[in-house]
Amino acid sequence: MSTSSKLSHLNTQSDTAHLAVEIATVGEMTDVASHAADIAIHTQENRNQLRKSIRTARKSLSESEQTQASLSASQRMLDALQAQNAQHVALYLTHDGELATPALIAALWQLGIHTYLPRLHPFNAGQLLFLHYSADTPMQANQFGILEPKLDVRAIIPVTELDVVITPLVAFDLMGNRMGMGGGYYDRTLANWQLKGKPLPMGYAHDCQQVVSLPCEHWDVPLPFIITPSRVLTF
Repeated sequence: MSTSSKLSHLNTQSDTAHLAVEIATVGEMTDVASHAADIAIHTQENRNQLRKSIRTARKSLSESEQTQASLSASQRMLDALQAQNAQHVALYLTHDGELATPALIAALWQLGIHTYLPRLHPFNAGQLLFLHYSADTPMQANQFGILEPKLDVRAIIPVTELDVVITPLVAFDLMGNRMGMGGGYYDRTLANWQLKGKPLPMGYAHDCQQVVSLPCEHWDVPLPFIITPSRVLTF
C-alpha cells in the first residue's frame, strides 16, 4: 500500500472513530436528558402528593382547633411585626384550611398598621398586585375561588413599599423552604426581596404543615421567618 493510501485509510479510521464517539456522546446526552425529565416528573409528583396530604391534614382541624391556633399564632406574629416596626403589612384571607387571619387583621387595624391583600394581576399572568385593605374594601372571588380586592389603582402599593409580606403556604421545612400551591405567585413577588431588604417575607402556617424536607427548585424563595401557633422559626 502506498503512503498516500495508508494516510487515506488512517483518516477514514479516524473519521469513523470520531463519528462513533459523537454518536455515543449524543446517546449519553439523550440518556441524561431523559433521566433529568424522569426526575422532574417524579419530583413534581412528590410535590403534588405532599400538597394533597398537608392540605387534608390542615382541613381536618376542628373549628375550635383552628380558632385556638389562630389566636396563638396571631400574638406571635404581632410581636414579630412590632419588633420589625412594620407599618405596611401584606397578608392573605384564609382559604382551604390555612391558618386563619381575621384575628390578626383586626389586631393590626387596632394598632393602626396598614394592611394589604394580594390580587391576581389583570394583565401580567402569574404576577400579584397588592391593594390596601380595610373593613369596607369591595371584594370579589378570583379564578381560584379566593376573595381579593376589586381592582382600584388608587389602592395599589408597590411591593417595595411593603415592610412585610405574610405568605400563605402549604408546607415548610426546618431550612426555611416553603411550598405553595404551585402557581409561583409569591416566589415571583419575593424573588428580589434581599436586594433591598424588603418586603420581609414571613411564613404563617399550622404546626402540622411542617415536613422533614421539601423538594425544592431553583426559583423557590426560602423564608427568613416562619410563624406557627407554637413557634417563631428564624433562618
